[in-house]
Amino acid sequence: MKHPEKVEKYDGGLDLLAEDLGNLRYDALADFLRALSAKIELDGTKDQARGRQQLANSLFSCAQSVQEAAQAIDKAWKISEPYMKE
Repeated sequence: MKHPEKVEKYDGGLDLLAEDLGNLRYDALADFLRALSAKIELDGTKDQARGRQQLANSLFSCAQSVQEAAQAIDKAWKISEPYMKE
């Protein structure tokens, strides 16, 4: 698999993508981060199966960090949710 340097289905650059994701409601951002964590963990599992243990370990660590970020944003959501207007 080739790893692209930009998101092909997104017209903006990476800075704009970060801005747009950061503007999501915190519960939606947490969902995105959990999905990203799962994808990175899956990549780690595939690399582990190919004997790339050092890369797999790095990806597993990254997935855990992203999962922790999702948990932190969940906490922010719980704090801010009562003040959100639909």
